Amino acid sequence: MTDVSTELHAFVERYLALYPRITDPFDAQWRSPCENGEPFMAADDVQMISWRPTQRAFADDFAGLERALEVPIHPDIKAYYGAFWSGGLEATAADGHVSLILLWNPSDAERLVENLIGHAMAKQRARSPFTVFFACTEPGSELFLSVDNTSGAVVVEAPGAKPLRTVAPSLAVFLRGLEPAAPGMHPERRLLAPV
Repeated sequence: MTDVSTELHAFVERYLALYPRITDPFDAQWRSPCENGEPFMAADDVQMISWRPTQRAFADDFAGLERALEVPIHPDIKAYYGAFWSGGLEATAADGHVSLILLWNPSDAERLVENLIGHAMAKQRARSPFTVFFACTEPGSELFLSVDNTSGAVVVEAPGAKPLRTVAPSLAVFLRGLEPAAPGMHPERRLLAPV
């Protein structure tokens, strides 16, 4: 296991120790290997599904992207996105709230690659080095966290702009400093009543 895989696994263990039951609205057209059990009706008549991060067999989700961009993707990013099938996980970092972006299913992996192609084009227009995003910041903020594809440093960015600042020398160091935060803090989950 790489350092990134080790640190992400450790974070997931800390997360599940505090929040052992995570639920989201059920979507029959958007299934995931991390779903547990059968859908159920919540008190507000919304059909929900329980899920938990599920280790996945490593797959190179980025081979096509590397060919398209003619650039190798940083191994920390491959280790990060290759570790789990999962919905987003919430955390508190030294600089504030973080929503980790993880892959829900194989179609989500394809969608990530499509988004990264658009991100790469925006970076070229901004004459900025290529980065790969992995987390959002505070709800309502346009800022996001990325890994600098050359150095492996974690940077804060705004869409279409050069990185604002470096927040960690590596993704492993960044993940090591995270503290789990309540699932309800995720922008897609804040309005859902706990079950």
